[in-house]
Amino acid sequence: MGISFNKIPFWGSIPQIDGVNPPPSSDLKLICQLTDDKFECNTPMKYTSESMIKKLSQDNPSIKRILSSVNIPYSINMKSLSDLLVGHARDTQIIAEGIVKNLPFGLALKADLKSIKDAAYLHDIGKVFIPPEILNKNSSLSRNETEIMHKHSELGYELLKNTNINPKVLYLIRHHHQNAQKTGYPKVDSKFFADLDLQIVSIADKYSALTEKRPYKEPMSREQALTIIRSDVRQGKFNPLVFNALVSYTDENALSATIKTA
Repeated sequence: MGISFNKIPFWGSIPQIDGVNPPPSSDLKLICQLTDDKFECNTPMKYTSESMIKKLSQDNPSIKRILSSVNIPYSINMKSLSDLLVGHARDTQIIAEGIVKNLPFGLALKADLKSIKDAAYLHDIGKVFIPPEILNKNSSLSRNETEIMHKHSELGYELLKNTNINPKVLYLIRHHHQNAQKTGYPKVDSKFFADLDLQIVSIADKYSALTEKRPYKEPMSREQALTIIRSDVRQGKFNPLVFNALVSYTDENALSATIKTA
């Protein structure tokens, strides 16, 4: 049987996940803009083609300004992006959906599943501009390299902000490394609110990153990853109910894997 990981008792609404002017939410409406786009028009995949990325980045001077601010040249790293999309992005999307399905019923009804899944798939698209030698470095990043890496969420937002993508998805992409304590990046003001959808995407992204192999680390076990995220919850970065839903989802996966190998 799967190993049960203790959930966190929930005594209140810290951090809050609704009620403080959350960003607008509506159905995602995508329109085909390029005749040579090989992806479906009604999915976020259409924004990940090389031709689309080139067009969108050339039309937005903010992309080059951000890159210039950290002294890296403008270039498009499609190989790394392709690897991210079939690996980490898809994994984050599956985990986020699993979290929603394991939330208490009333809370699950408040989650915008469409925006969550689209943002989970696109959240790291800004890494297409990060140099491969930094993105795939097999050791710890220097302070300057970390600053460059931290630009990927802003770059992803800027790349997609002039499209027909739902504003809620853009919000999730830009802030997927932010939290309820406002200690993440990019920096936010006092009015920033880490709503339910953002916490789901953020915690799914972190769990996926911790449990997958990367050039600079081996994959963590489920228990190791959940222990780290549990610490974040106790610091007020994530709501306990979102964490408990993640635990329930991973419990199901662990049990399923045990049954298959029995």
